[in-house]
Amino acid sequence: QMMKNLRKEGFNIGRYKVISLMRQLGLYVQQRAAYKVTTMRKHSHSVADNILNQQFNPSAPNQVWAGDVTYLKTAEGWMYLSIVMDLYSRRIIGWAVNKRMTVSLVKSSMQMALTLRQSKQGCLFHSDRGSQYTSNCFQELLKTNNIIASMSGKGACLDNAMVERFFGSLKNEWFFNIYHLTREGMKKDVEAYIRYYNGIRLHTTIGDVSPIEFENSQINVCGLG
Repeated sequence: QMMKNLRKEGFNIGRYKVISLMRQLGLYVQQRAAYKVTTMRKHSHSVADNILNQQFNPSAPNQVWAGDVTYLKTAEGWMYLSIVMDLYSRRIIGWAVNKRMTVSLVKSSMQMALTLRQSKQGCLFHSDRGSQYTSNCFQELLKTNNIIASMSGKGACLDNAMVERFFGSLKNEWFFNIYHLTREGMKKDVEAYIRYYNGIRLHTTIGDVSPIEFENSQINVCGLG
């Protein structure tokens, strides 16, 4: 990230030079925490096949969305963040934060995505096997909007690697050594990171630009065509 941002500022610099400069300045990279399972499926709920099968690079927006829930600690207690990501641009198109990890939480993030994208064609939505996603209520929301469900294998975090990477970036780039005193403060900080992630943070998989820059550049290319 440091190298990509310096290059964007006009510096002709490589990764090893950046590492050397960071070492001289006493700057070190913090290793990300290991993945943890947050929810389990209820046995009365059905599980969708893993249609995505780790194919993380769709050719157009609104073809593949992915989502998950993570936990966030505050002095007032836990908060839970649900997101929906468009894998085409890695843009976070829906999110919701609440002190309870319920079906309503994941439905709220999906409703935001549906409102933002207003896609009529439907798409594939990939998630884990958590009870919120396998619930009849959430599955009905997908069917109503012509969205096909896809789910990771049991305990297979790599099947939803792009979303897990976002959560890792949030916790290790934005929240590192920060202790939130209130749930409201945590919520505002999450929203600030999502704005940064979508509009500023550079992503290698989309040509070292931000998700919004990538989407806008593709729109311009199509307009010129």
